[in-house]
Amino acid sequence: MKFFVDTADVDAIRELNDLGMVDGVTTNPSLILKSGRDILEVTKEICGIVDGPVSAEVVALDADAMIAEGRKLAEIADNIAVKVPLTWAGLKTCKVLSDEGRMVNVTLCFSANQALLAAKAGATFISPFIGRLDDINLDGMDLIQDIRTIYDNFGFETQILAASIRTVNHVTQSALIGADVITAPPSVIKSLASHPLTDKGLDAFMKDWAKTGQSIL
Repeated sequence: MKFFVDTADVDAIRELNDLGMVDGVTTNPSLILKSGRDILEVTKEICGIVDGPVSAEVVALDADAMIAEGRKLAEIADNIAVKVPLTWAGLKTCKVLSDEGRMVNVTLCFSANQALLAAKAGATFISPFIGRLDDINLDGMDLIQDIRTIYDNFGFETQILAASIRTVNHVTQSALIGADVITAPPSVIKSLASHPLTDKGLDAFMKDWAKTGQSIL
């Protein structure tokens, strides 16, 4: 499974990338706002840090403007994935840009039918939002499973990018179902290493080591 980090914080991206934990990056208008930086500037810097896809999102609502914005964003670097919403205008944009050989990430997916349309439009990635479905008392993992089944049934090459990851369990369940990618905030990726029994075991080792009176260095 590939790990994308969902942030525009270059320091956080660099830290995880140095550990080999970043296969790509996803951004959106909210994350750009949080960074406080110009979208073209910060996206270019991110593309210079990571080798994998960096999703940069269009903000227009009509197809012609989306296509123009997508082409502009794609000029930033070769590893840009243009991010478009799952609307008819977004699907049209996906088809045009994918036919031009550009990576496209279709976002805000909440149903298997939407994911099917995105695959037929040539999307590189489909981003179903797990956490936001959980927020309205639907199981987001059911959607990941449905999309996996449909894509496998018909051999679609679109990669399932599980998004709106809120917990470490979302990561585990996405991996078990067979999502190709997860994108999560740096805090969630870091928390994957945490377990109370690890902490308990380490504490016991340290106490016993102190009793030996030894030093390795």
